[in-house]
Amino acid sequence: MTKLNDLKTSLLKNPDVRKEYDALEEEFALIAAVAKARLRSGLTQAQLAKRMKTTQSTVARLESGRGKPSTSTLQRFAKATGHRLKISFEPVKGSA
Repeated sequence: MTKLNDLKTSLLKNPDVRKEYDALEEEFALIAAVAKARLRSGLTQAQLAKRMKTTQSTVARLESGRGKPSTSTLQRFAKATGHRLKISFEPVKGSA
């Protein structure tokens, strides 16, 4: 049986796959940050949903990356988990 990391490494050798994967880097980073913040807070999805005045399925969608959350949703998430939302812009290498 192929391990997931081995499959990923193999697939990323294809330049077209690598390009698409790299294009999703920011989305992956957001998903990871959301999941880590909830885990650090020690809350279950249901507990977090209650604090955010939303449903557990909404929190699950946020953590899975399905859909793009608004800044107000991210702000509510941050407050409910005891974090501060920080958004920044970084220059892209090689662009003016």
